[in-house]
Parts: sequence; C-alpha cells; structure tokens
Amino acid sequence: MAYITGLLHDLGKYTNEVQRRIAGEGIHAEHAVQGAQQAIKCYGDKLGTLLAYIVAGHHAGLANGRDSRTRSSLKERLLRSGTPELLSTWQIEVSLPEKCPLPQGFKQHPDLGLVTFQLSFLTRMLFSCVVDADFLDTEAHYDHVENRTSQRDSGPSLAVLRTKLEKTLEKFKADSKVNQLRADILRHVREQATLQPGLFSLTVPTGGGKTLASLAFALDHALTHDLRRVIYVIPFTSIAEQNAAVFRSAFGELGEAAVLEHHSAFDDKTLKDKNSRDKLRLAAENWDMPVVVTTAVQFFESLFADRSSRCRKLHNIAGSVVILDEAQTLPLKLLRPCVAAIDELARHYHCSIVLCTATQPALNANKENPDEGFHNGLTNVRELAPEPKKLYHQLKRVRIIHIGEQGDEALIERLRENGQVLCIVNNRHHARALFDAIRQEPGARHLSTFMCARHRSQVLDSIHADLKHGQPCRLISTSLVEAGVDVDFPYVLRAEAGLDSIAQAAGRCNREGRHARNDSFVHIFRADAWPPPPELKQFAQAMRLTLNHHAQDPLSLEAIEAYFKELYWQKGDEVIDANGIIGLIKDGGIDGMPFETVAERFRLIDNMQYPIIAPFKMNGEKESPVRALLRGLHFVDKSGAIARALQPYTVQVPEPVFCALSNASAVQPVEKERFGEQFMELVNEDLYDNKVGLLWENPTFIATEKAVW
Repeated sequence: MAYITGLLHDLGKYTNEVQRRIAGEGIHAEHAVQGAQQAIKCYGDKLGTLLAYIVAGHHAGLANGRDSRTRSSLKERLLRSGTPELLSTWQIEVSLPEKCPLPQGFKQHPDLGLVTFQLSFLTRMLFSCVVDADFLDTEAHYDHVENRTSQRDSGPSLAVLRTKLEKTLEKFKADSKVNQLRADILRHVREQATLQPGLFSLTVPTGGGKTLASLAFALDHALTHDLRRVIYVIPFTSIAEQNAAVFRSAFGELGEAAVLEHHSAFDDKTLKDKNSRDKLRLAAENWDMPVVVTTAVQFFESLFADRSSRCRKLHNIAGSVVILDEAQTLPLKLLRPCVAAIDELARHYHCSIVLCTATQPALNANKENPDEGFHNGLTNVRELAPEPKKLYHQLKRVRIIHIGEQGDEALIERLRENGQVLCIVNNRHHARALFDAIRQEPGARHLSTFMCARHRSQVLDSIHADLKHGQPCRLISTSLVEAGVDVDFPYVLRAEAGLDSIAQAAGRCNREGRHARNDSFVHIFRADAWPPPPELKQFAQAMRLTLNHHAQDPLSLEAIEAYFKELYWQKGDEVIDANGIIGLIKDGGIDGMPFETVAERFRLIDNMQYPIIAPFKMNGEKESPVRALLRGLHFVDKSGAIARALQPYTVQVPEPVFCALSNASAVQPVEKERFGEQFMELVNEDLYDNKVGLLWENPTFIATEKAVW
C-alpha cells in the first residue's frame, strides 16, 4: 500500500501545466488530485479511497472525507473541475500493481466501530511513510546538487547503548535496603525481556527505580526481538528534561548522540557538541534516533494529527518499545481514544508498550465479566515487576493520614514548624498565597508552571542542595512536582486530589528510606477556601470514596484498583471520550473519515495557551540571555535557531492572562512585521519575580511608566 501510494503521490506532475511550471513559468499547477483519482479508479471505492486521502493530502494535510473544514474535503477535491489532464506518458513510465490487498489481521476486532478506527490509523501511518520519504528525497536531492554531506545520522546502535548502560549500572551499589530492592527489581525486569512483543505493565512504587529499569528492559527487549528504537513518553516537560539527562548520563560520551529530546521546553544549547545539536534538530522531524524522550502531548496528538509536519514521525513509532511513564496521567476525557491507539500500536505495528507507573490505571478488559473491566480495554497485559503486592509492602516508607479541612493559617503554621516540608496544592493562586506568607522563612521555595523551564531548573538545583546538606527547605508547589521529580522530604502536605496524585506526593516523602516509616507523614487536607479546579473534582471525589473503605492503607493495590474502578469502569463514553473521537471515526466510514476534525478535537490540554518570553536571569547573570537573543531577531532571515534557544525562557499562559498583559502593554511582539506574534516579549521586567515567576495578578494596575514602550 505504501509502495503504490508513493508511485501515485506525484502522478499529477505528468501534466503540461506542471511541466511548464518546472520550466519556469509562474503559474499555479495542481498535482495531488490526479493520483488520488487514479487510486480510486485502480483500487476501488474502499481501499482506493484510503490511498486517495494520502495522495491528495501529501502537501496540504489529511482532509475530511465529506465535510470541509479549513481545507476542502476529499470529495470536493476529487470532483473539482479544471484539474489538468494526465499525459499518457505516465502509463509507460509508472507500473502499478494490479491488486492491493488489505494487510492481514484487520477486521478482526470484536467492536466493529474500531475496525474503521484501525483503517483510519493505517491511513495516517501510510501518510507518514509517504510524507517523510518525500521530505527525505527532496533533502537528498539538494544535498547532491549543492555538493554537501547529509547531516542526518541515526545515532549509535542499540547494542552499543546497552553496553554503555551496563557499565553505568555496574557502578550502583546495593548499600541500603532500598537500593538492594531496586537492584532486585532491575534484575527481574530485565529477565522478562525475552517475552514476545506486546503489552506490558511495570507496577513499581515510587522510588523503586522504574526509570532505569524500564530503559534496561527496553534495550534488552528491542535487541531480542529486532525492534528499532526506544520511545519514552512522559506527562510533563520538566520530567522529560530530567529523564533525558539521566539517559544521556547513563550512555556516557554517546549520550548526546543517542537521545533525542523532543518537547517544547528543550534547549539544545545545553548540548556541548555542535554536531550532535545539528543532527538532533533534523532527527526531531521524524524521530530517526535510537532513544526518543518526548511528552504525552507530542506523542498522542501526533497519532491523531492531520498535518504532514506532525505525522511525519509516526512510521518510526512502528517497531519500537514505547514506555508510557506515569500512565495514570492520561486525560480522562480522551482516555478511550488513547487506549485504542495503544492497543493498535501493539496489535498491528509491532510495538511493545510498557505502562509504567506506581498506580496502574486499570485499563484492562475483563473477558469473563465485561462490566468489571475497561470497555474495549487492553488484553494480555503482562506484568514485568516481581510480585507488585509484595513490592508495595517492601517499599512502604510513609504513613498517609487525612487531616480534614485546613485553613491557610493552619497550613502556614505547619510550614513554619517543620524545617523541611513540601506542600502541594491544586492551583497557582493557592500556591502563591501560601508562599507569600512564608517568603521570609529560611529555605522558602516556590514552583509553578508560571516559571520558565530555566527558572524551575535553578530552583530544583537549590532544593536538592538544601535537602542534601540538611538545610531548611520549605517548598510550596503545584502538582508539577509530583511526576518523577526526584526530591526527598521528611514531611509532605497534599491538598485533596486523585489517589494517583496522592501516591505521587507520597513518592516525594522519605524517598530513600532514611527515616522510620512512623516518622514520615503524608497529610492529605481539604482546602475549602481553595476548591480544586472543576476538572479535578471528580478525581478528588473518587479518592474520598476510596478512603471510606481503605483508610488504613490508601495506597494498597486493592485501594488503587477500587479507585480506578470508581473513576473509569462505571463511566460511559461521554466521560472517557468526551470529544466523541471514536464515534466520529465510526460514523464517518471510509468515505467520510474526519481526519481534520479529529485533529482539531484531540487536544490533551483544553485551554489555549500562549507563550510569553520571560526575561529570567540565572544567579550571577547581569542581563537575561533573552535580551541578546531577541536583539538577534533584527538581523536574521530565519528564526528557527533563536526560537529553539528561547524555549527554556517561555511561560505558557491561558488566554485571559495573555490578553490582560497585552492590554496593559506588558507584552509586545518582537519584529512583528516579519514574525507576527511568534515572539511575545514580557517587556515589563517588574512582572517577573525571581522567586515565583510571572506576576499575573492585575497587570492593568501596574504603573504605565514602568512599561518599556
């Protein structure tokens, strides 16, 4: 199917109009529709239509089959009048196969609606093959014409990387009870690498060494079964940065050449080797690297995308080991399409998927009793960890107690009474209020998404140093600190949230087992004055219901299963597919596949976010590096390199905040005539605080004389 589509995609260049354009005439010449028409003519209304989507969209993107959106539908394009006639020469020079069978294994899913889902998934995968080949072919042509060496490099082999990793792992010593347990987990997980590719879970409590254990398994498993790469999918950019750094360190001097970090906050200037930077920039286009570290937003939104730039990488996901870190963070409103995509990758694209978490999100189907499992869930999921229930008890390092409603005064008193304490709340407003109250206390720290990535990294470095040397450290944070941030506090306060969030908070308490369990508390509290955002209320409610029956051991495997049963299993598609993705695809059928509509609706983050460039200065810097980078925009034709360098200094804000800042002239575009509003600079430095980040409250009240015009 990919071969035929490759032959057909530029068939429209066999026209007088295109040949005239190639010869230098400044005329518009359609060349994508003719191949799409030929696909249906040669291979019928079903299979031919799948190929037609790809051919017709290989430049403009995959269109809806019937209903036009920003681009015309496939039906409209196929019936468009005035399309240039093909020259008969094509039939001599292009030899199409007579038949094009559907791949084996399709149409076997028990849910007929998911058959159409499988076909749409296949179409997008084939689209990926064609557009990536088209880009690479063009790139190779110009490399040849301009007599330059290609910068593309697939990186070191997985076998070489495994050798490097083993040398790193040999340095770790089982010098404590926790480290001995981590070593046992690592050994057992690696022993499972010979299992046949498919679906796996890795259920290990926080602090059990999941990151390196899952990487070691992935490399062993890939080499055993001839898989091509390892893709690590992480919920938050801050954790992606941390894990990518761990992997680079584990691979030694090959780390920079082996690990592609692909997410919005990545700063390639942190890489020392310029050749590695250049190669990674190219690899980010199609993920042709041995190890890829990315975010859930990048991974899943690409699987449901319609544009060639987003879809180009998809065919390189096939034949990979995909580690879904913190799998429980998959958004509830898109859970069903996410699960369908996971299942499809394992079922038809030779992927091994590892659901890696301390709190498995109960995504499995139950064949014997469908009502007691996830509807159309995963089957044959094999556990990699040794006896998860036993592990939970062995790694039990904290006591979790619900302490009821706590006003801010009570929380502030607890923060002042404890020298090292972490308090996690559900929104930025509450975090700021608490931090402002203890700002003058020794070791007062703050973390939120209104701090740029470079700022958060500096704060985390300070926190690690304070904790290591026994200095006061009072950290107020939003939930971003929970997923994988390696901090170890003796006492944690957590506002009511989902039980999975409580487990993550507990993973930041007595992480290394240095204190007695009875002296290590995680206190859950209710903050009536600061209710959780609407999207978190159902998680907190499910947690409270679970605690009614499991208060003595709220993180036991039985409690976790009961929590997710309450959250997932008894909910209909209006909750776990709130945007109707599966229904859209099912109802559309082959001739009405809603590629563009699905791409619009499949958004892991609901609220539109706008990037603002913050003038953050590291300790010791006289001027923010942002200023020099933005000055450089006045002298460049292409902004890509500067845009990448500015990523660590951007803060994503919701539309109301962006509009308020704009109306107050606190943010202004740089080089608007050439770049539009791509580079929105926070020109009022008074609105970025070196303790808390962006000061977003009432920007219109800031004195106008403080704004830089």
